[in-house]
Amino acid sequence: MKKHLTALSAGLLVASAAFSQETDIVSVGIDARVDFQHESIDGHTDNSNSGFEGKYLMLRVDGEIIPGLTYSWRQRFNKATFDSNFFDSTDWLYLDYAIDRWHFQAGKEIVMIGGYEYDRNPKDLYSCSVFLNNIPCYDMGVSAGFDVTSNDRLSFQVTQSPFFTRENRNMYSYNLMWSGHHGIYESLFSANMIEYAKGRYINYIALGNKFSFDKFVLELDYMNRAASGQAFFFKDCTVMGELAYNPTDRWRVHVKGTYDRNASHTDKDYTVYAGTSLKMVGGGVEFYPLLHRRHTLRLHANLYYAWGHNTNTADVMQDKSLFVSAGLTWHFNAFSLKHK
Repeated sequence: MKKHLTALSAGLLVASAAFSQETDIVSVGIDARVDFQHESIDGHTDNSNSGFEGKYLMLRVDGEIIPGLTYSWRQRFNKATFDSNFFDSTDWLYLDYAIDRWHFQAGKEIVMIGGYEYDRNPKDLYSCSVFLNNIPCYDMGVSAGFDVTSNDRLSFQVTQSPFFTRENRNMYSYNLMWSGHHGIYESLFSANMIEYAKGRYINYIALGNKFSFDKFVLELDYMNRAASGQAFFFKDCTVMGELAYNPTDRWRVHVKGTYDRNASHTDKDYTVYAGTSLKMVGGGVEFYPLLHRRHTLRLHANLYYAWGHNTNTADVMQDKSLFVSAGLTWHFNAFSLKHK
């Protein structure tokens, strides 16, 4: 805890040093989520995953150093570290430089994999696909993005592989992403070549689709995974669908379903193991008793059920799994400074 507080103080001092710059200088926000949850498998309570739990405690700092040069930092204080490295609990910490229609970014970044389930802030997720439960989402890297139109951006990124090991950090992921926004339709498409072992790659094609109709939002994701020796389409894939209804700004109701399948008969997919065929359905409700520019308080309740077969016995989602949760999420905009 002392290390975290020291790093937090140092980060705020660094942000304070930027106060003399022009335009928006710094914005600091805190998010916390606490749940009461019950999980069972085939009617038997999983005591290790039931009860009260602090799900997330996150700090986010954003600002502009000089016109066009911005920074963003999100630190998760309840995230386990890989090898006692403070950066392991850092979701991202990067600089972004925008010039004309180009964006250049370097630091720890979100690995550019398409799909709206993957893109969601973790504090807004209540139950996920097997793929998302097992993919590391953040790594060191560099990226460049080009605004093809005012509504379309094409980005290329090179990061450390999400599957690097202590013994070999010299592994990489090459990611190409298109993000678009056209009326009621939005997209997050990617093609990824990810090194899962030295010199060996698994390829992703991720197609994220989002449709917004007045008070309804529909998200549909399809991801295909393939490596050398695997049938390329539909053997190793994940499908996700979520329909949300927002009758007012204070209420959100959603239903969601996922399907993870790996019939490749190989060990090249580290996220969804060979032999897995697992479905999950469920939904929930969110209510905001407090909606303010600087503070929000959200209450939520959810229920999900999964069935099928998951060959990864360590994964939280197994056959006949029931997940019930209720809790609250609090957002606090600690402070912000703007040039006057």
